[in-house]
Amino acid sequence: MNCTRKILNGNRVIPVVVINDKEDVLPIAESLLKGGVSIIEITLRSECALSAIETVAKELPEMKVGAGTVLSPKQYEDAVNAGSKFIVSPGLTDELAIESKKHPLKFIPGVATPSEIIKATQIHGFSFLKLFPAEIFGGLKALKAYQSVFQDVCFCPTGGVVASNYLEYLALPNVACVGGSWIVPNEAIRDKDWEIIYKMAKSVAMNI
Repeated sequence: MNCTRKILNGNRVIPVVVINDKEDVLPIAESLLKGGVSIIEITLRSECALSAIETVAKELPEMKVGAGTVLSPKQYEDAVNAGSKFIVSPGLTDELAIESKKHPLKFIPGVATPSEIIKATQIHGFSFLKLFPAEIFGGLKALKAYQSVFQDVCFCPTGGVVASNYLEYLALPNVACVGGSWIVPNEAIRDKDWEIIYKMAKSVAMNI
């Protein structure tokens, strides 16, 4: 797990956020920081995602901002140029692996099956992987099985990780962190209820 500490900025829970209005990103990031969470993954699922990443990178340097749902080398390059400190993808292609070697920041590719883990580790040299979608592909049981087979791999399970089960995931020895959207609920963003986000972040920070 030592290899992941610098990447995670001292956090073990990564809020996964969709930003549809760039004006929301600073209040969200500030609420997370206030609550004790200093990392955020902004997914490339909206037109303003790259702009939101750039805003956080420039205005809140203490917040480690990364790009999620990166599907192509072009998106990877755009995310790097926007100021991302890490890149997350739901999967792994040869093209994404090649692009990742061009940049010094950390790439966390997604896997689900043993064959995908073997390809990611043995062919492309990755040892820190995103398990996605975690709950659909076995969740806790799968990770326990993978521990004995892939002893040098650590995971960030995402997809179905929620407030009621994230501590169970974090208790596993091969789980470095988890990713989830429950810390920044869509309803809170819609209602601009930044206090809820602060309270969710504070709860997470106190539990780990």
